Amino acid sequence: MMDLILWRHAEAEEAADGSDDLARALTSRGEKQAARMAAWLDRQLPEGLRVLASPARRTEQTANALGRKFKMRAELLPGGNVEDLLELAQWPRSKGAVLIVGHQPVLGQTIAQLLELQATECAVRKGAVWWLRQRQRLDQSQTVLLTVQSPEFL
Repeated sequence: MMDLILWRHAEAEEAADGSDDLARALTSRGEKQAARMAAWLDRQLPEGLRVLASPARRTEQTANALGRKFKMRAELLPGGNVEDLLELAQWPRSKGAVLIVGHQPVLGQTIAQLLELQATECAVRKGAVWWLRQRQRLDQSQTVLLTVQSPEFL
């Protein structure tokens, strides 16, 4: 059994013309979103969890709210793809859980692919978490959605 927890970065500053997208910081609202979601996650997350984040400032700030060690990985930068995300997570080969702090649209694309949805991507709200589990059931591998949490509803 493996859990894949996908956490979209919280609300960030709008991109200004000519500015570095990777340097965009969380807004004060985004900081509150990240703190609320981190508090919920901290009560739910299993021991031995791996945490991986995009090196963008807004994802680093979101991951920092959790107060756990994490590794920043370039594969998770904006413009990444589903295959790289899943390989980085070692889905579904690994055991245990991995939390990935990243960006749209790749998070939504990953969810749609794993849940075999008709749409090419799911809408993932800023600061929201989608928790998926890979399990064996009657000699078949299944991906199930355990929960979707949004910081506005915590």
